[in-house]
Amino acid sequence: MANSWWELQIVCDLALEDSIFWRLEQFGCRGTASETKGYSYLVRAYIPQEQVQLLDLAALSLWLRQDALVLGLPIPTTHWHLIDEEDWASSWKAHWQPQEVGDRFLIYPAWLPVPDQSDRFILRLDPGLAFGTGTHATTQLCLEALEMRIDQESHDIVADLGCGSGILSIGAIMLGAEKVYAVDVDPLAVRATRSNRTLNRVNSDRLIVEQGSIDRVMKMIDAPVDGIVCNILAEVIIDLIPQISAITKPTSWGILSGILLDQTKPVADLLEQQGWTIAALWRRQDWCCFNIRRS
Repeated sequence: MANSWWELQIVCDLALEDSIFWRLEQFGCRGTASETKGYSYLVRAYIPQEQVQLLDLAALSLWLRQDALVLGLPIPTTHWHLIDEEDWASSWKAHWQPQEVGDRFLIYPAWLPVPDQSDRFILRLDPGLAFGTGTHATTQLCLEALEMRIDQESHDIVADLGCGSGILSIGAIMLGAEKVYAVDVDPLAVRATRSNRTLNRVNSDRLIVEQGSIDRVMKMIDAPVDGIVCNILAEVIIDLIPQISAITKPTSWGILSGILLDQTKPVADLLEQQGWTIAALWRRQDWCCFNIRRS
């Protein structure tokens, strides 16, 4: 088939979704979606046929297997088949529907008509190739934590480290943050965040998006920030914690997620060493979210 796409279908343990999305992004997949299948997740991803060979797909399957073994989780099953070009863009989107998150948000796919009225913030989203659709436990935990931290009276300045699709940055603005500095090392994530900023009619002077990490934030800000949100992997968070103190105030707060239950102790130990107090630790499935503040 000319101009065909590989559709990958990966059935995995709930706790593997983050690492699988990361692998798929590194592999070059365009468009991903997931849905619950009993006690497992079915992840779908798409990549042009001309971009990879069968041996590449077999190697990806092996990487996913090795990632699961390292984490001590059940090995995922991976299947693939070809579909026509006109089918790929709509295939993954068909499995992603509007979802209420927390008490305030309605995450709404950009390609669906917006409801005339809602008592929730309608956060329109097209994740593109970036992670963050609101369906994953870590994203939901972060949005719910933001509801507890930000309101229209707070006027907080926030840094979003690893912004992905921009869902947390935009959510913070909707809740009442005065300004958000969003960074991601992936240029595709930067593009997705800027696109979703426009989609939700957020002014570019309130949501400033650039490629990079915390060192980039240090150059972007004029003064320490009031809050930090960081929804990535535990290993990356551990590397960032010592630097986070350099961009925060003595009164600052933080929301950290993407941390598996068995990874909480090293994260908690380092936070306490760096002068942070763990105000709450929320859990959903095997994922945890730290709500922290400066001591």
